[in-house]
Parts: sequence; structure tokens; C-alpha cells
Amino acid sequence: MKIVVGQGSCGIAAGANKVYAALESALKLLNTDTELTLTGCVGTCYLEPIVDVIDEEGIKTTYVKVTPEMAPEIVEKHIKEKNKIDDYIISQSDKSGIDSQKRIALRNCGIINPECIDEYIQNGGYKGLEKCLKELGPEGIIEEIKVSGLRGRGGAGFPTWFKWNAALGSKDTPKYVVCNADEGDPGAFMDRSILEGDPHSLIEGMIIAGYAIGANEGVVYVRAEYPLAIIRLQEAIDEAEKRGYLGSNILGLDRFDFNLRIKAGAGAFVCGEETALIASLEGERGMPRLKPPFPAQKGYWNKPTNINNVETFANVPWIIANGGQAFAAIGTENSKGTKVFALTGKINKGGLVEVPMGTPIRDIIFDIGGGIKDGKTMKAVQMGGPSGGCIPEHLLDTPVDYDSITKTGAIMGSGGMVVMDETTCMVDMARFFLDFTRKESCGKCIHCRIGTKRMLEILTRICEGEGKDGDIELLEELGHEIKAGSLCGLGQTAPNPVLSTLRYFREEYEKHIYDKKCPAKQCTNLLTYSILEDKCIGCGLCKRNCPVGAIDGEVKKVHVINNELCIKCGKCYEVCRFEAVLVD
Repeated sequence: MKIVVGQGSCGIAAGANKVYAALESALKLLNTDTELTLTGCVGTCYLEPIVDVIDEEGIKTTYVKVTPEMAPEIVEKHIKEKNKIDDYIISQSDKSGIDSQKRIALRNCGIINPECIDEYIQNGGYKGLEKCLKELGPEGIIEEIKVSGLRGRGGAGFPTWFKWNAALGSKDTPKYVVCNADEGDPGAFMDRSILEGDPHSLIEGMIIAGYAIGANEGVVYVRAEYPLAIIRLQEAIDEAEKRGYLGSNILGLDRFDFNLRIKAGAGAFVCGEETALIASLEGERGMPRLKPPFPAQKGYWNKPTNINNVETFANVPWIIANGGQAFAAIGTENSKGTKVFALTGKINKGGLVEVPMGTPIRDIIFDIGGGIKDGKTMKAVQMGGPSGGCIPEHLLDTPVDYDSITKTGAIMGSGGMVVMDETTCMVDMARFFLDFTRKESCGKCIHCRIGTKRMLEILTRICEGEGKDGDIELLEELGHEIKAGSLCGLGQTAPNPVLSTLRYFREEYEKHIYDKKCPAKQCTNLLTYSILEDKCIGCGLCKRNCPVGAIDGEVKKVHVINNELCIKCGKCYEVCRFEAVLVD
């Protein structure tokens, strides 16, 4: 038998290391030859720590939310007595959420041991590379990628084959392949999970890209804040070199050399833009450069450079092994294949999901994500990371493809999907995301540097109850000017959260400005607390907990809040057991 413990960052944060140690101790006491190993994140982060028990016939039993205390029981009952523990097994609905997905980029995550190259090879790994070197050749590779319809999964969705073809150039010119594993939004969770759970798929994809464009060196630009991803990726690189998949004369053939190294970046959001990333690689401050020339002509050290993100490269080996037509058969006319999303926010089942392009947003949120927390009503979903746009509930049947998402005012980005419910203030949400992009602006463009600051000042005033007539129009004007006057994608998309909420939730802005009310009851300065006479029993609990003595009243008599003294901390609302405190 075999026991597999999920040890991605999410699993470790939930206590997977302690579970692993407890299982190891229990197995030693049992004196069994049962194998104990690890895997990456399968995507169901809300169920971590996850333990799979695989019997001699290959049948897998998945235990979820496992604690160290549960580990000895699993070993005793399942391993020794051959009796499954039903109370710990994954529910059918959770299992269906996994089974209903179509996994290509995440095909090995949560399945193989990322620290064992043999398991990757057993699952078809490096077969695509072998096919490229022995059958297809550079032109055949690019043609296969063209047929597949693969578009870049990191942002704008540029056709992958076109970027590769543009980097071909002179055969005598040194070229580079760069992986952008530094996206600073929820989509970075996807990058990290592949690096931690299936690093060889990235390595193989980059080697294939290198052979296709004639590059002999690759660089993975990854966040230094992802230590586990860096460790496992470096181990995979070392193993690939030992097996002849990296280095000189790959696969024993004298036609191709390729070396790969890791560059640990500082995690600047602007380095998601390819020219800023190149500047950082060269030791300069991460700031975008004018295009043209594009990186395919003059990139890293002014040499032709191809840049794709982790998910894009992870798709490549599958496409080569299965054929471009197989990938193109999935998805929609202009958006082929699958897309990985980091599902988070007010959702019951957060984590990573991978679905065919064209899947309605509603299906992802309610069928896979399990719907909204605490039975609340869904309000919107923000897509595309911090600079993405908000899609309201009435547009949830929008399919997830590049063209359809763009029409809503959002962007596909690298796959962030933040769900919001009725308690979310859309004005404050726009302020939150704009605050992030303002801080991450490199400052090179005046429109981005100054414009985002001014927009943030206006949003802050509105949330603090000091909004005034003309603020909405000024936000719209600034937003469009910033998009038009910024050099890179950060500035060009930074106003999206504001512009999209103004488009779909304009009445919330108007309530804040003209009525001095926050419909979602989140903006503290716009709230008023009062006590309902018909519900107050005079217990005095609110009075005793008020930090500024703003509540008067005698025991067993109705209490009153002095709004001149009230600091609107909400403590009275929190402690009242009789729903007698009204927030308006």
C-alpha cells in the first residue's frame, strides 16, 4: 500500500508536515512496508491537509482535513485492519468538483511526487520533448502550437506560436527563453502550485520552446517569497540535468544544448510586464521599456527573447504529446484549451480549478466552488487580478474566454477570480485594489504615478463620507486618461476596478456621495448605530462594552446611543444577543 500526503504550501500551512510526521511514526510502530510519500496541491485547498491511501489494486481513498491525531487511526484501521474510515473520507460533492474539471496544466498536481523525476516520466513526462527532437523539428513544433490555438495564459492572451516564431531570427544570434513566474495576483497561486507540484512540466515546456526558437539558455523568474517552489524547481532542474534532459547534447543527440537557471525576483507586480521583468533580470530596477522593439527582437541583453508564464509552458508538453488538434478541440473558437483559476473570496470551496475555455462563470462558482458562503447572495466576481474588472451577478453566464471577459470590462489576466457577496462595498473594494496598484506602480509614467494617487484620494474621500458632486465624472475621466497614457499593462489596467464598478454599481457611488450611506454597511464613517426599543431588554451588555461610554440606560430599561460620542466601532452590534442594535 501507499500513503500520499499533500504538501503544497497550502497543505503545509494547514499542518500537513505534522500529519506526515505522525503517519511516519505510526507506520514505524506497525512495522509495515507501506510507502509514505508526498505530492503537491490538488487544488482543493479548503480540504487540506489531504491524505490519499492507495491500495495494491491502485484504488485511492482520500481523507480530508486530516490532523496529527487522526493519523494513527488511519494507519491502524485502514492500513492494518483494511477498514476505511468513512467519517474522514472526502464527500461526493467535493470529489465531483474535482472530477468535473478538465486538467491539462494541472494534470500532475496532487498526483505525482514533484521531487521524483521517475513519477513524472511514468506519467508521460519528457515524451513531448523526445518527439520534438526526433520527429518534429523547430518548424514542426511551432506549427503544432499554432494548430493548438494556445494563447498566453499570463495576461493579454497573445498567440503563443506567433511569439515563438517572431523570436526565431538569425540562427547565429544567441536567444533566451524566460518564464515569468512572478505574477503578483491570485493567479500567482497557480504558478506556485505548478512549480511546487509539477516542476518538470514547466522545465519540459521551456526546453521545447528553446529548441523551437534556437535558444540555448532559459531563466525562470520566480518570486523569492515562494521558497518551497524554488527548492522543488531547483531539485527538478538538477534531476533533469542528471538524466540528460538539460545541459549538453540533450537525449544523447548532438543537435541541441539547453541550460536552465532560476532568478529569485523581489516580487514587484510591475515585473509581470515582460520588459520590466527583463530589466530586473539585467540587474536594473523593474521598469517597463518602450515597445517596439519587442522582446522577440531585442529582449534579455538585447537578444531575441521569448517570455511566457508558467501555465503557458505547462500546457506545451501535453500539446506536443497529444497533438495540437486535441488541444484545439477543447474550448471556444478564439479561446482554445483550458484555463486555471484561483477561486477565492466569499466562496465555500476556494482553491485552484481548471476548466475548458467557454465554461460559464456561474458553473465555476456554484458547481465547482460550492456557491456563496453563509447562504448570502452573490454580488459580483472580480477577474484578472488587482487590475481586473468586476462582473455583476446578472452576467454570470458569461463564458470564460478572452473576448467575452474583455467585453464585460474585466480581463482574463493570469486567472484570479475573487467572489463578492451582498456585504461587499463595491466602492471600498475598488479603493482596495487601486491602493495596491498605486503602490506597485514603478512611477515611470506620470499618468500612472500621479493619476492612480488622485483616483485613490477621491475614492478614500467617498468612503469616508466626504464625497462631492462631480467625483464620479472625475474618476471616469482620470481612469480613461491613465489607461491611454501609461506605458505598460499595469497602468493600462489599473483603473479597471473603478471603471467597471462605476459601470455596473454606479448607484452605490451615488448613495455614498449624495445620501451619505453605504448600502453594504461597510464604510464606517457612513454608518449610524441605534437601539430598537421593541427588542432592547436593558441587559446592559452593549453599555458595558462601549469603549467611549456612548450608551446610556438603566438595567431592564431601553438603552440609547449618543451618536455625538459614538465612534462607530460596532462593538454594541457584535455583543448584543437580541438583535436590538440597528446599523443604518
